[in-house]
Amino acid sequence: QVQLVESGGGLVQAGGSLRLTCSASGDIFRNENVGWFLQAPGKPHGVVAIISADETTWYKDSVKGRFTISRDDAKNMVYLQMDALTLEDTGTYFCKPISVEFRNYWGQGTQVTVSS
Repeated sequence: QVQLVESGGGLVQAGGSLRLTCSASGDIFRNENVGWFLQAPGKPHGVVAIISADETTWYKDSVKGRFTISRDDAKNMVYLQMDALTLEDTGTYFCKPISVEFRNYWGQGTQVTVSS
């Protein structure tokens, strides 16, 4: 029933930009804090950015000033604008509510590959 679909990834050169989109089934994002997670090659999953229900945001130090997370509750969507991409941003990006109630729900992710 719960469905999360990430899109917008691709192959870009260092310094380039991408805009990721996370689409959710129904209104599952309502009143939920939503995060973008990165599974980078050889590394465990880690949170990159979080946006709360009231649109307060948090970013991993390495992406501050480069990434912007936003949400559109009317569309049940969360976005991640990524600018000035670096090789370390490479990996598969997932978006999901961060509450424990959603811990077993993951989308397919969207692949971001940054090349030099």
